[in-house]
Amino acid sequence: MATDQGVYLYAVTRDEGEEPDGLTGVAGAPVRRLTHRGLAAFLSTVSLAEFGEEALRRSMEDLAWLEETARTHHRVVEAVAALRPTAPVRLVTVYTGEAQVRELLDERHEQFDAVLARVAGRREWGVKAYAVPGGAEPAADPQGATPGATQGAAQGATQGATQGATPGAAYLNRRRAALRSREADWRRAAEQARAVHEALMDVAVSGRCHRAQDPQLSGRREQMVLNGAYLVDDARAAEFARVIEDVADRGVTVELVGPWAPYSFAALDQDGEAAYGDAS
Repeated sequence: MATDQGVYLYAVTRDEGEEPDGLTGVAGAPVRRLTHRGLAAFLSTVSLAEFGEEALRRSMEDLAWLEETARTHHRVVEAVAALRPTAPVRLVTVYTGEAQVRELLDERHEQFDAVLARVAGRREWGVKAYAVPGGAEPAADPQGATPGATQGAAQGATQGATQGATPGAAYLNRRRAALRSREADWRRAAEQARAVHEALMDVAVSGRCHRAQDPQLSGRREQMVLNGAYLVDDARAAEFARVIEDVADRGVTVELVGPWAPYSFAALDQDGEAAYGDAS
């Protein structure tokens, strides 16, 4: 391999069965299979001018490039995972050559074998829960007064405090009550999300709670209170989906996405141990 080329790694499987035909990877390069000690690594050749360390620092800040690369990476992984148990590799994992990939398969052979046994016959599902929006924050009129008291609990909490108060003080009291009300709503939604997670774990093999996305990433105005990933037996997928229906009225909006390859349950930590376990 030329010194200005590297290999982009998508996933690792056992060396068995058929392989996807005609897969195209990042930068339009064909995907091939490298086999070693009973494992198979799916990879493609890339230019280090685009996928070298320095170039990637710049490219990872290019959202259009990142989105296209992620889409291609996911398409390759899903095509492989449709045929056999698969350990997806993180986005833009690049090695200097096939020899380095063989070293990886040697050093992590037992861990990859454990991962592939773990995910066999299972897929990853994503569950996102959002807090139901509460009342709007009171808005001041041109003289500093609000058009009306905050509804519900906030109105009851401030009724006595606002009687006889100046317009500015009344507004501040209502605003504080509205903030307290929203905080209480968020706490209730978080508790409900925890209950949703526990119900899902009764069916799932394992689960992970990822960091909640902000509205810019989620594309929703509501506050995300659960961003969960669940490893589910294929035979129990319908049962898992029914749990979502059963908990849909628990005070949060619940969204089910997937299934896809088990990205959240195929990672190897820095010590080479398979990273598993129930979310807490």
